[in-house]
Amino acid sequence: MNLWVALCLAVGVYGMIFLQASSESVRQWLGAQVDLIPGLMIYLALSHAPRVIILTAVVAGALHDSLTAGPLGISILPLALVGSAVHLNKTLILRDQRYAQIVLGMTASAAVPAFSVVLLLLAGEHPLLGWGSLWQWAVMTGVGGLATPLWFAIFGRIERALSHPVIPEATLREDRQIERGRH
Repeated sequence: MNLWVALCLAVGVYGMIFLQASSESVRQWLGAQVDLIPGLMIYLALSHAPRVIILTAVVAGALHDSLTAGPLGISILPLALVGSAVHLNKTLILRDQRYAQIVLGMTASAAVPAFSVVLLLLAGEHPLLGWGSLWQWAVMTGVGGLATPLWFAIFGRIERALSHPVIPEATLREDRQIERGRH
């Protein structure tokens, strides 16, 4: 990852968290707060090195927690675990298939808030849980899963535009002549 791609990623994470926190109309229309960070973690886990995954989990989790009522840093561990688990199994995942991206995005969008609630309960906090929480969890899961292919399209295009293409080495050099015959 070069500097420009990292800068675009940082601006994208900051902008996404800002829009999530400031968009009252989406929250009122859906009846739930949408979280798009787990889908971005899926993209990063399938495309980048572990240091990028962990750094983004720390920065995005801290920014997200600074705008919520929960304790600071509570969402860092769930984001890092989801990104690391997908990264460890990325050779088994069909990265370019939209269906796989949506399923992974939905799984991550369901796992991160569930694990955050478990961490809150273990920390002695008392989060407000009820039947409405199931609706909010379902909305977060669905919207997060449907947004995951969007991150693959946006950041994939940015990386192709700002990175040098990798040219595979040919097995035969074109500047050499192959002589055939009995010699």
